Amino acid sequence: MYHAHIYFDLPKLALAKQVHQLIASNRSDIRKIFPLVTRRVGPHDKPMFEVHFNDDQNGFIDWLDQNRQGLSVLIHPVTGDELSDHTTGTQWLGQALPIHIQAIV
Repeated sequence: MYHAHIYFDLPKLALAKQVHQLIASNRSDIRKIFPLVTRRVGPHDKPMFEVHFNDDQNGFIDWLDQNRQGLSVLIHPVTGDELSDHTTGTQWLGQALPIHIQAIV
């Protein structure tokens, strides 16, 4: 399984809602899409929403890259090692953002 964290600044909340709705209405291959979180949470540097998906067999990552509307996206595997998942096994779409590892360890 993988997580995609789609980040946004509060002035771009409406854009983030559009991307959220686009994913929810066009991608039946995702496992779950979570509501927007309008504050920093855990190791994440900005407000975000999270999408869980099994794998990239249906091209979700490329689709997301084409439809993220300039928002930064962190994609990582879920291995049970949260520190490693957020630091070594990551892929970024757009600008990479800081990950606050002190919130993990």
